[in-house]
Amino acid sequence: MFKATLGNVGLLTDSISTIAELIDEGLFKLGKDGVSLVAADRALVAVVDFKILSSAFEKYEVDEEKSIGLNITNLLSVLKRASAEDNATLTLQDSKLEIVLQNASRRRFVLPLLDLSQEEVPPVDQLEFAVSAELKPAVLQSGIADAEIVADSVLFEASPSRFSMRAEGDISSAQLELERGNQSLIELTGNVEVKSRYPLDYLKKMIKGAKIADSVKLNWGQDYPMKLEFKSKDKITLSMILAPRVSDTE
Repeated sequence: MFKATLGNVGLLTDSISTIAELIDEGLFKLGKDGVSLVAADRALVAVVDFKILSSAFEKYEVDEEKSIGLNITNLLSVLKRASAEDNATLTLQDSKLEIVLQNASRRRFVLPLLDLSQEEVPPVDQLEFAVSAELKPAVLQSGIADAEIVADSVLFEASPSRFSMRAEGDISSAQLELERGNQSLIELTGNVEVKSRYPLDYLKKMIKGAKIADSVKLNWGQDYPMKLEFKSKDKITLSMILAPRVSDTE
């Protein structure tokens, strides 16, 4: 048995909306401490690690851990039908997930469960990052938008005192720099200089996770995967791992 009621439906909608940019179906784990999903996109360029904690729900009941396959696009379509005043109650019924949106009216949706097997996901929990930077999401969004004007990838650089993003085209370039102490650079850790390049099309999709958090934490290394992490305290963690473009020359 699984039954959970969520008051702030927007928190889940915004998270699933970001995930749907990368993944169209996935195996959700219903556990004692919350609902989680770990899945890679079909190109194995990105991995999503998502968890909504049981403490985010007004009511949360699960008698045993279970994994259910869902079409993420269909799930998002239902969640988008919720208004800011609605409560959402999710109930597992045999081979279906029932979602009831209730406020002035009671609306009921039923989604079929998919027969999905746990796919092989790169061991992202074993990654060790050389540096991390915590930023205001608007700053990262601006850096991505600036870079997109001149190129299809962006170089992230860090030193003990500075964070920067740089993109270069055939004749144009764009650069964003933040020195330690800048209020938009909330935290910068690491005592080495590193740089690594990442595809902008993926970054544009991932930054949409900013809707659930006031900051974004970036973790990366020299020609190494990047982890983007958005957190809403005691409610949701949405992390995404992005593979680097190591073949590009500087």
